[in-house]
Amino acid sequence: MTDLSAPTPMAMDDDACWDAFQRRDRGMDGLFVGAVLTTGIYCKPSCAARRPLRENMIFLPGPEAAREAGFRACLRCRPDGVGRDRLAVEAAKAFIAAAETPPSLEDIAAHAGYAPHHFHRLFKRETGLTPAAYGRSLRTQRLKSALEEGESVTNAIYEAGYNAPSRAYADAQRHLGMSPSAWKDGGRGVTIGYAVVGSSLGPVLVAATAKGLCRISFDEDESALRRRFPKAELVPGDAALAGLAAQVVRLIEDPAAPVDLPLDICGTAFQQAVWAALRAIPAGETRSYGEIAAAIGRPGAVRAAGTACGDNGLAVLIPCHRVLRSDGSLGGYAYGLERKKALLEREGGG
Repeated sequence: MTDLSAPTPMAMDDDACWDAFQRRDRGMDGLFVGAVLTTGIYCKPSCAARRPLRENMIFLPGPEAAREAGFRACLRCRPDGVGRDRLAVEAAKAFIAAAETPPSLEDIAAHAGYAPHHFHRLFKRETGLTPAAYGRSLRTQRLKSALEEGESVTNAIYEAGYNAPSRAYADAQRHLGMSPSAWKDGGRGVTIGYAVVGSSLGPVLVAATAKGLCRISFDEDESALRRRFPKAELVPGDAALAGLAAQVVRLIEDPAAPVDLPLDICGTAFQQAVWAALRAIPAGETRSYGEIAAAIGRPGAVRAAGTACGDNGLAVLIPCHRVLRSDGSLGGYAYGLERKKALLEREGGG
């Protein structure tokens, strides 16, 4: 074998690498490999094989460096294929983005060079979304951007890649919570019910469209909601909203309580993936911003993951308070660090 005491071409934190292997962190696959001195085999972090002793393991920037050092690839986790998988997903994302009409899964998989069923799983693992959901999110975001830039609704629909207004309106209702024309015009024609209710952590604004909850926040009132949707019709909540608000308060008081709440939030594909990763964190556990970025297949996008946490409009329900800095400190929270600390303590994660 070559001299392993020489510095590696890429600076790495061995403790962080070991921690990723201990967690079998799939999000770190492709960033480095672990090589076992006693067996001469190198693996990707998510390898399911039994872990060797820490003193028998070193970390290298990738498969090529491992092979140059005399190690051979693990036949169980096949670490050499990780880079190919990521390149295939990036190629598929570009293919989806460039398509004039939504491509089929078969066409996307063929472009990437994979079988459809396998590539569907691979794409979702890397991005947090299915290929179809990723394409819908891209089109909805383009529609939103075009409307905000002043395009007419008709032009915006077709420039976003829709081949029929009906599909655009359906997606807009799903992701924007209102029709394209309403979004363009500050929520005109949309009715949003709201209520400010008490909780042990202070007053909570709960607001919802006909589709579901569009805002949960501490220390806000109707005026804050008005700034978000200046032309929407804001009305005091009815009995249905009171029921939703009661579930929100129940969640604040008892994070382990089961809730089934309809959502009406919009966001980019990246934001939606981050928010899905946040909702997957069990009560009583925390993650770092780096772990959230890795969980959605974007380990280099730590800062962007933090921004997406800050853009979360559904406090507690999308639990961005469960994300800490890499050193374990609380980091930021839109509603104050004391409130974040209190939420974590009652969940058992403080």
